[in-house]
Amino acid sequence: MKENSNFYVDENLKLKEYLEKAKTLYIKNNEIYCPYFQQKITLNSDGFNHLQFKPNRMPRNISAQIRKLSLLKRALEIIPKIGTLQEYRTRIEKVGKKGNDNFFKTKNVQYWGFHAILQDKKNKIIIVLKQIGDGKIIFWSVMADSKQKLYKDGIEEE
Repeated sequence: MKENSNFYVDENLKLKEYLEKAKTLYIKNNEIYCPYFQQKITLNSDGFNHLQFKPNRMPRNISAQIRKLSLLKRALEIIPKIGTLQEYRTRIEKVGKKGNDNFFKTKNVQYWGFHAILQDKKNKIIIVLKQIGDGKIIFWSVMADSKQKLYKDGIEEE
C-alpha cells in the first residue's frame, strides 16, 4: 500500500512541476505567429484549462494532464512552422452561462488540427487551435497521436 501511495505522491509532484513550467511557457509566449493563418495565435486561460480539464469541467486524470503538458513546449515550437491543415471541424456550441431566460447563447466554433512529426521521426503530435465566433484564434490543445505510445521528451527539458 505504501508503494502505491508513493506513486501518487510522485505523480502529484510531477504534475505540479509540469504545471509551473507550462505557466512559464504561457507567460513567455502569450502570442505566437502562425504562418497558416498569417496572424498571431493567442495562448490564454481557456487553452491552459483545457490541458487540465475535460470539456465537462471534470479534471483529466494526472497522467493525461502530464502527457498534454509534456507536449506543450513542442507544440509552441511547431506553431510558427505550421503550413498544412490536416483536420477541420466547425459546429455550433453553447458559450457562457445560462441567461435569465434559462437559455445558453450559442456561437459557431471552429477547430483546426495540425499533425506534426517530431524530430525522432517516430512520434507525432496533434496541435488543436480554436476560434469562437469571430474572436481570436487560440491554442486549444496538444496530444500524442492516438496510435502511438506516450511521447516522453517534452517540457521537462527546460
